[in-house]
Amino acid sequence: MERPLLEEIRDRLEEFTATERKAAHALLANYPMQGLGTVAQFAETAGVSSPTILRFIGRLGYPGFAEFQKKLRGELENQLNSPLARSAHMVDDGDGDPHVGQLVENVRETFAHLPKGELEGLVRLLSDERKTIHLIGGRFTDGLARYTAAHLRIVRPNVNHVAGQQGNWLDQLIGIGPKDVVVVFDIRRYQAEIIQFAEAAAKQGATVALVTDSWMSPVGRIASHVLPARVAVPSPWDSSLALMAIAEVLIAGVTRENQERAQGRMRALEKLRNEIDPSTEGRRTGPDI
Repeated sequence: MERPLLEEIRDRLEEFTATERKAAHALLANYPMQGLGTVAQFAETAGVSSPTILRFIGRLGYPGFAEFQKKLRGELENQLNSPLARSAHMVDDGDGDPHVGQLVENVRETFAHLPKGELEGLVRLLSDERKTIHLIGGRFTDGLARYTAAHLRIVRPNVNHVAGQQGNWLDQLIGIGPKDVVVVFDIRRYQAEIIQFAEAAAKQGATVALVTDSWMSPVGRIASHVLPARVAVPSPWDSSLALMAIAEVLIAGVTRENQERAQGRMRALEKLRNEIDPSTEGRRTGPDI
């Protein structure tokens, strides 16, 4: 599958000149809409000249602004595509199910192209017990938020899964501030209520982290940490496998960051379970406590 331009720009940031990098950051901050206006509008927002914008897109391999915008429009269409629209482009090539191979490739490509240091930085942030962690997801990604919260809650205190009806989210939002971290799971088609929750939390001083797809949720504009995953497969449905892989790496990293603390909490939880239900003592042989 064709590599998203967004991903290529992030990977190549160090290749650009200082002014070209300003253009790149402006585009990444409002992708792809920033590039769909005029050259002059793009230049004004980025704080650079129009010739700099043209040099920037030339360095990306596009002979002109029209070709660059054609690519952006194609990616915007991919963002907005519904499962029904994607199903119309499925092709049976008669050579077996290509789904499994693409799943494996998605995980490999996701970790090959994650922004440098983002994983480690987010692990350190989530390991800081002075912070309260809130995890939230959308229609298809809430399960990932719940799964991650359930594991993190075992190895560190003050972990909250923002769940249930949207009206109940406000009760949790009012207490969020500078000592909080909001981890958002959001993939296409991005949910307005998830974006609004993240924006409100950021305005109240919280640090926002985003686990998203290659096209990037609008939450990326306010997120301090962004982890994009490959989700496209030969199916009407996007895959969550690479998103789950990121979640599991984060869980393992937080557990490893302070292993003594994690083991202490596991022992305390095991003792509590045995006290509440003595019949379970000695029957647990794995980490699922």
